[in-house]
Amino acid sequence: MNFEGLDPGLAEYAPTMHSALDPVLDAHLNPSLLQNVELDPEGVALEALPVQESVHIMEGVYSELHSVVAEVGVPVSISHFDLHEEMLWVGSHGGHATSFFGPALERYSSFQVNGSDDIRQIQSLENGILFLTKNNLKYMARGGLIIFDYLLDENEDMHSLLLTDNSTLLIGGLQNHILEIDLNTVQETQKYAVETPGVTIMRQTNRFFFCGHTSGKVSLRDLRTFKVEHEFDAFSGSLSDFDVHGNLLAACGFSSRLTGLACDRFLKVYDLRMMRAITPLQVHVDPAFLRFIPTYTSRLAIISQSGQCQFCEPTGLANPADIFHVNPVGPLLMTFDVSASKQALAFGDSEGCVHLWTDSPEPSFNPYSRETEFALPCLVDSLPPLDWSQDLLPLSLIPVPLTTDTLLSDWPAANSAPAPRRAPPVDAEILRTMKKVGFIGYAPNPRTRLRNQIPYRLKESDSEFDSFSQVTESPIGREEEPHLHMVSKKYRKVTIKYSKLGLEDFDFKHYNKTLFAGLEPHIPNAYCNCMIQVLYFLEPVRCLIQNHLCQKEFCLACELGFLFHMLDLSRGDPCQGNNFLRAFRTIPEASALGLILADSDEASGKGNLARLIQRWNRFILTQLHQDMQELEVPQAYRGAGSSFCSSGDSVIGQLFSCEMENCSLCRCGSETVRASSTLLFTLSYPDDKTGKNYDFAQVLKRSICLEQNTQAWCDNCEKYQPTIQTRNIRHLPDILVINCEVNSSKEADFWRMQAEVAFKMTVKKHGGEISKNKEFALADWKELGSPEGVLVCPSIEELKNIWLPFSIRMKMTKNKGLDVCNWTDGDEVQWGPARAEEEHGVYVYDLMATVVHILDSRTGGSLVAHIKVGETYHQRKEGVTHQQWYLFNDFLIEPIDKHEAVQFDMNWKVPAILYYVKRNLNSRYNLNIKNPIEASVLLAEASLARKQRKTHTTFIPLMLNEMPQVGDLVGLDAEFVTLNEEEAELRSDGTKSTIKPSQMSVARITCVRGQGPNEGIPFIDDYISTQEQVVDYLTQYSGIKPGDLDAKISSKHLTTLKSTYLKLRFLIDIGVKFVGHGLQKDFRVINLMVPKDQVLDTVYLFHMPRKRMISLRFLAWYFLDLKIQGETHDSIEDARTALQLYRKYLELSKNGTEPESFHKVLKSLYEKGRKMDWKVPEPEGQTSPKNAAVFSSVLAL
Repeated sequence: MNFEGLDPGLAEYAPTMHSALDPVLDAHLNPSLLQNVELDPEGVALEALPVQESVHIMEGVYSELHSVVAEVGVPVSISHFDLHEEMLWVGSHGGHATSFFGPALERYSSFQVNGSDDIRQIQSLENGILFLTKNNLKYMARGGLIIFDYLLDENEDMHSLLLTDNSTLLIGGLQNHILEIDLNTVQETQKYAVETPGVTIMRQTNRFFFCGHTSGKVSLRDLRTFKVEHEFDAFSGSLSDFDVHGNLLAACGFSSRLTGLACDRFLKVYDLRMMRAITPLQVHVDPAFLRFIPTYTSRLAIISQSGQCQFCEPTGLANPADIFHVNPVGPLLMTFDVSASKQALAFGDSEGCVHLWTDSPEPSFNPYSRETEFALPCLVDSLPPLDWSQDLLPLSLIPVPLTTDTLLSDWPAANSAPAPRRAPPVDAEILRTMKKVGFIGYAPNPRTRLRNQIPYRLKESDSEFDSFSQVTESPIGREEEPHLHMVSKKYRKVTIKYSKLGLEDFDFKHYNKTLFAGLEPHIPNAYCNCMIQVLYFLEPVRCLIQNHLCQKEFCLACELGFLFHMLDLSRGDPCQGNNFLRAFRTIPEASALGLILADSDEASGKGNLARLIQRWNRFILTQLHQDMQELEVPQAYRGAGSSFCSSGDSVIGQLFSCEMENCSLCRCGSETVRASSTLLFTLSYPDDKTGKNYDFAQVLKRSICLEQNTQAWCDNCEKYQPTIQTRNIRHLPDILVINCEVNSSKEADFWRMQAEVAFKMTVKKHGGEISKNKEFALADWKELGSPEGVLVCPSIEELKNIWLPFSIRMKMTKNKGLDVCNWTDGDEVQWGPARAEEEHGVYVYDLMATVVHILDSRTGGSLVAHIKVGETYHQRKEGVTHQQWYLFNDFLIEPIDKHEAVQFDMNWKVPAILYYVKRNLNSRYNLNIKNPIEASVLLAEASLARKQRKTHTTFIPLMLNEMPQVGDLVGLDAEFVTLNEEEAELRSDGTKSTIKPSQMSVARITCVRGQGPNEGIPFIDDYISTQEQVVDYLTQYSGIKPGDLDAKISSKHLTTLKSTYLKLRFLIDIGVKFVGHGLQKDFRVINLMVPKDQVLDTVYLFHMPRKRMISLRFLAWYFLDLKIQGETHDSIEDARTALQLYRKYLELSKNGTEPESFHKVLKSLYEKGRKMDWKVPEPEGQTSPKNAAVFSSVLAL
């Protein structure tokens, strides 16, 4: 409430209780209306004011039930009925909070909230209580533990809070703004401007926010935008209180008189349907508080500070007979509240007493209150103490029940086993028809069971519980099919949940606790993320790709090298494959092969991901092979094992290519032999339904040395004839790539059958049938052991669904044949080291990666990879030398047991691609990386634009003597355009949920010299040509206009993204420091990973913790007296301004040596910003200095 215009003596409160009080009643009222409530002339007990047993409370009539002292002599500042439990909360002017339980007002908890300021508002939530003081918001448990403590600016003067939903809070006070706080993140999310002198009372209905101002006005604001829709000028002096119910708004306050402010005895009542005032309501007390108490009618309770309370109808006449009197111990009532059930009223007075009035002897504060938790009482043991030091002390002193039966604790463990009652599965029809609103699902009742009854079958055989019913319900959602419950959580499709802050508050560390980098999945055609990771962790491929650089604009090898460089620099943060996938979409072969998915197909999962990734695997190897062939193969990569390759072959060919002879034999006896090569093999499965055991090596040999009957042209017969075509291997590749081709139930059944046969054979080999939970010694499972021989399956369950060997042995025979067999550590003891046998054409291949398709009928599934990460990667990232298998599921990365990489439950986990590598592969290749980007990329280059003239040049390229050095400053700014709009949906509560963020593309990049005689002059100002459709040029914010990015009509310096990317990569590699404003987003859209010590972002330099970010325009106006970004943004102007702000930061903070003085500068900045509402005054005829300053400098140079 507002205290302006009241008795000045209210500011001073007597430290002790009044010894005697005389009842004070309005002169016009009948003294009999005191309703038998008398004041004790000899004083009031401080402990409590109990109700006499003889007091009779009439049903429906409010009478005093209890009075207690919250804090002696300290005025009560606020009272609040808990909305969840039967409790009354009281806050004092001394910052102390006390809670009372039930209508008897038993003290429940008492604690200090603030050391100096009074508690101005209390709001109960499910898990705790919110307390608002002058400049502090504190959330505490009901027992007094602090959940969070949000400190507002010290200049704030808050008076009211309003809970708009379960997680959003509005806070207002005597300043020109209202703050919106997100209770989940405990951060300020919005700041709404209001007129001075501010808002002290807030209410809400389903139509408006109602804000009461100390000027006497009540404003009605839109629930979504918070803009003023209507305004009522209620009182000429000040507003004391108001309340809203239905279509009525009632307010009380003060009117201006010649002698000052006087309490107005007319209540202003407004009809919210017609938005106008109706007849004022004259009352017989001086109204200070009012509340609607709707029971059978919309009654109003009007309370004066002297303790008089009157009930009346808002549209009728006030009757003096409807007045009763509250007997405050102090001279004034300070607070008033009504319970949610309308059965109880609470009054707090200026001497710290709380009075509870009810309309029944046993009232409840809420219609449905939950049970309150109480502290366990201290149980005093009445048994005599026992002295354990005395040997003769009889233990019979401890009472124990006499029993002749065996105690339960004596039962042997073999006779007892936990048998929890299994919850019956949810009806499939309910899951199928269920629709979700928020986290609640709704479905029609299929009427298959009795209402509110769930039948349990206590005795069920194990056969009735298959693997589907034993798996718990998936946390993804109840609308899933039952078989999805088998999928482990780490294998499910991961999605990024976007908030108001975008990705800034998304916790990627929750999904990836390693230092390896994941890849974000929301980009179009990001289904290939798992294969990018596989190629990255092949050490020779990574080094080769990162050494590659060519002049092609869209070269997949170049873009893959840039992406690998980002994965190298990242320390656990996810990367994006934006530029690589952009180049991928421009390759005609990719579109012809159907590898480019439309957004709708990708979202709905229409494409078969298993087939898609296998086609992508073949395409990428072929494309990289072609890209490498176009350049001369570096001599450094010709190792000892590469002598077989022709001079025109690429290193990709040396790694993956397998030379073959294709023999075609006609039935006439004519034989034709042709030489060819392939980069990968496809598994061909035998057509056998008998359950015969096949080793994986047998199927692999059958697929490599393929023999088939087909129609082919015979030159001897001069017609198509049935021929026998066979394939022989000339030389084996260093990396064996296998597409599994499990595209139908036939192939899936073959994998399942062979895994079952292999499992049974393993069990028989070790002594017959094995119980489900039995564990084995480590030496028992050597045939499935790791190459290191240290980690094996400890459980029988982990041996199921395994058919794939970790190693295979391949040998070239003298008659051009091929021997393939599974290889284990025991075989190495028998045959000798693999390295020694290579001299005789024998090679051992180790499994390095498996790519699997996770089946999900709702989303079309997802692709994940199991990768064996080698020693060099661990040494580089974590400083340790070891090998480990990891699961890569987009940005989820998790170490796994090696057996998990070869376990394929064909119900949900289907193999797609296998990568085997020769042992000691890395020793065959030179793994040194030489940065291919040279300083010449910064020199002058021609523009793609046909109409560009020299007079339009906005930058001067660097001279040879200006080449940047380590630590040099470079001002950077970038502008963007939108390629795809944001996809969002509105929830049922009106809030927006971002499904897919907008896809941005960089349109202009500017780099400005940060030192030297030409400081502030741009040396890069490139407009980026794009072949993709732009849906929004964002001209107001980017300054980019239609046509600026079109080479045919643009007058700008137009270049390719790759050209500008190379310039920025060179600057990063050379070690310059980038200065800019909001560089994190710039680098993210450009697709660059920059070390944190090379970024100087002014948005963080001029930022206080837990405060809003400040715009570059406001910072430039405040510190530099510059008015920038008038009509549109200009990247040259923004980059130069960021440089000047950094110089100003160094000046104010004395090069970072005086943080305390700079903190004072920031406080002044935020104070000024709040006063200005963070808006820069409009310039009076002033033009932006950007054009004159830049172009004059350019012409001078």
